[in-house]
Amino acid sequence: MTASKSAEVLRLENIWKSYGDTSVLRGIDLAINSHEVVALIGASGSGKSTLLRTINLLDAIDDGQIWLSGTDISTPATKSDTVRARIGIVFQHYNLFPHLSVLDNVTLASRHVLRMPRAEAEARGLELLTRIGLAEHARSFPDRLSGGQQQRAAIVRAVATNPELLLLDEITSALDPELVTEVLDLVRGLKNDGTTIVMATHEMAFARDVADRVVFLDRGTIAEQGTPAQVFGAPREARTREFLSRFLG
Repeated sequence: MTASKSAEVLRLENIWKSYGDTSVLRGIDLAINSHEVVALIGASGSGKSTLLRTINLLDAIDDGQIWLSGTDISTPATKSDTVRARIGIVFQHYNLFPHLSVLDNVTLASRHVLRMPRAEAEARGLELLTRIGLAEHARSFPDRLSGGQQQRAAIVRAVATNPELLLLDEITSALDPELVTEVLDLVRGLKNDGTTIVMATHEMAFARDVADRVVFLDRGTIAEQGTPAQVFGAPREARTREFLSRFLG
C-alpha cells in the first residue's frame, strides 16, 4: 500500500522497549495512514499490547521515534496528556470509572482535557450513545451494563474527543462469546466512518474481513505484513504460517 507522507497519521521508527533484561519490542518500523485499519496479530508475548502502550505514551520507549501527524511525540518535552487527547485507546478490560455514570465516563476527557462545556460534551456523548443503542443507560452506572455494553461504552469514550488515531487492545478477549459480535459490529461501523484504527486482536476472521493491512508480530519484531488476502491466504514467512495454522487449520 502506497500513500503520500502527508496522509500518515502515525510513524514508528526503530522502536525498542525492554522490561529489565527482556526485550519486548526490537526495532519496530511501522507507518499508519489516515483512514487505515491495521490489525496486529501474534502470539501472547509478541509485543502487541506493549506496542499500543508505547504509541499512547503509557510506556516509555528505550530507543526510536514516534511521530503523530508529523510531530515527534517521543521527545522528553512532550506533554503526555495532550497527546492522549489526540489518541483514543480501549483495553480488553473496560476501565470505566465505576463511580461515574456512563455519560460522565464518555464525556470526562472532553470536559477536563479539551475543556469542552458540559452541555456540549453531553450532547455529543448522548448522540454517540444513541448511535450504539445505549442512550437509555446514559445515567446508569457501569455495573448495571453487560460486558458487551460496557466495552461499547468504553469505545465511545475513546472516540468522543474525535481522536486522530484509535488503538484497540484485544477488546473482545474478556467478553463472553455471545457479546463479541456487538462490539465488533461497532468497530466495523467506526471503520465505515473513516476512523484510523490500530487493533491488536486474536479475532482472525474479523481481521481478515475488516483490516486494510495485517501486521504479524513475532518476538518483538514485525515478521510479516500485507493485505489480509496476502497474509492469511499466502503468508510468505514460515513463522506466519505456523502461527496461523493454529487458528485457520
